[in-house]
Amino acid sequence: MMKKNGAQILVEGLKREGVKVIFGFPGGAVLNIYDELFDATFLRHILVRHEQGAVHAADGYARASGKPGVCLVTSGPGATNTVTGVATAYMDSIPIVVFTGQVPTALVGNDAFQEADIVGITRPCTKYNFLVKDIKDLARTIKEAFYIATTGRPGPVLIDLPKDITSNTTDFSYPNKVAIRGYNPVYEGHPGQIKKALQLILDSTRPVIYSGGGIISSSAFRELKALAEKLNIPVTTTLMGLGGFPSNHRLSLGMLGMHGTYWANMAVTECDLLIAIGARFDDRVTGKVDEFAPRARTIHIDIDPTSISKNVRVDIPIVGDAKSILKGLITYLGKQKGLEKIKVSNKKWLSQIEKWKRTHPLNYKKGKEIKPQYVVEKLYELTKGEAIISTEVGQNQMWASQFYRFDKPRTFLSSGGLGTMGYGFPAAIGAQAAFPKKTVIDIAGDGSIQMNIQELTTAVQHNLPVKIAILNNRYLGMVRQWQELFYRKRYSHSNIEMAPDFVKLAEAYGALGLRAERPEEVVPIIREALRSNKPVLMDFIVSREEGVYPMVPAGAPIDKMLLV
Repeated sequence: MMKKNGAQILVEGLKREGVKVIFGFPGGAVLNIYDELFDATFLRHILVRHEQGAVHAADGYARASGKPGVCLVTSGPGATNTVTGVATAYMDSIPIVVFTGQVPTALVGNDAFQEADIVGITRPCTKYNFLVKDIKDLARTIKEAFYIATTGRPGPVLIDLPKDITSNTTDFSYPNKVAIRGYNPVYEGHPGQIKKALQLILDSTRPVIYSGGGIISSSAFRELKALAEKLNIPVTTTLMGLGGFPSNHRLSLGMLGMHGTYWANMAVTECDLLIAIGARFDDRVTGKVDEFAPRARTIHIDIDPTSISKNVRVDIPIVGDAKSILKGLITYLGKQKGLEKIKVSNKKWLSQIEKWKRTHPLNYKKGKEIKPQYVVEKLYELTKGEAIISTEVGQNQMWASQFYRFDKPRTFLSSGGLGTMGYGFPAAIGAQAAFPKKTVIDIAGDGSIQMNIQELTTAVQHNLPVKIAILNNRYLGMVRQWQELFYRKRYSHSNIEMAPDFVKLAEAYGALGLRAERPEEVVPIIREALRSNKPVLMDFIVSREEGVYPMVPAGAPIDKMLLV
């Protein structure tokens, strides 16, 4: 049997797991691994400039490709710098595997140089984590990490690697499969529950499908579309679910919740049946829980049993994979008679929804200044909706979700659960690494883009032509909007007018910098950016006090919206 050291086992494990790209930053505790990576021709290593950027890039790679993202960092501060990215992936159920260096096993617990208990620190925000104490366990641990990250409800897994583990040797054998005691995700929904759900659907007259990120992670978008069309049921999506159902489809309600469409929020409020699929009833969706879908019975389909009835009482729970369960529903539907009658009974309901759309469309007032919504609309038109869009967090994120129409899954990358400013740009780098020939655009705010702006060097060095569209209002925009509406316009520390010259900054990093200050400059700037084969930073000087509407105030029911 061939002997390998720990670094060799890790690199071979990555090869066996089909990893093609890894994001990382070297340091003393992982030098054995980096030395082995020097000869790993099958693997592209992308050197980031901050470890948080490495995790977000791995996350963006995973969201865009559907494959697990991987990153590698050193011990101590290198490991602790990953925590925000790990928590981001955990909240949004994104499969990533994070390898952290650690001091030698004999020094663990001794407060050695660059030691941090990263296993303890990340235990609340990982699906699982490991500290490898014996070289003989390494190959199995790697296999288990990828299995755990990608099965059931996906999520981040961290492996902490003491330096002596990466230098010690052992007989190498890589397992072909994994069996973990106590970990057996349920994929097939209970047939009895599926039949009960179908009967409830057939008895309803005002149904709504509420779909979340689980539709995308389980690749159930075709089944969702087929079910909606068979029964003429309108579909609303969460922020994480954007792209899981075509935005331009006649049955699409768009996004619901705090900044959702008027008609989506009204439809959920007035529906008599809510079919939740791969969604977790987040507070940004439900608003005041007691008044969320008050007239509806609820079906909840989710692979994570702990998510069901956690926030909202459910009438029919179905635990399992969304794709499998939707297939089951469609199969049972094929055996039913009178489906046309069901479609006819929905006509009045769909007519009411169309009325809500006409009376309260998404709109904004145009003027002499650039409106941020206009920039997003033009990005959509000029990319023909074919780009992968990432966002930062705040107003830019909401305008992107409202005015860019997502018709395909894995084209919208955004930090939903944790709301991580600084996520979008490194995530875009990860998506561009996964799809070098696709257009990838980060829609950003002038505040959030500065949190990981150093990754411009990463994009330039590795020829990753990501485009950044900064909606520059010289404010922390969403903070300012809340201060305007709820704090008597006392703009306490949200004014960031002293921002850098982003064009010069881009040029300093070796990227292309462009600026638009008038509406007529927007389209030419976007066209120039899209023609470039370099990373491009577009600085759009937008109306300073533009707000995101509709808006549901915190603690209010979702039908009580502030409108433009």
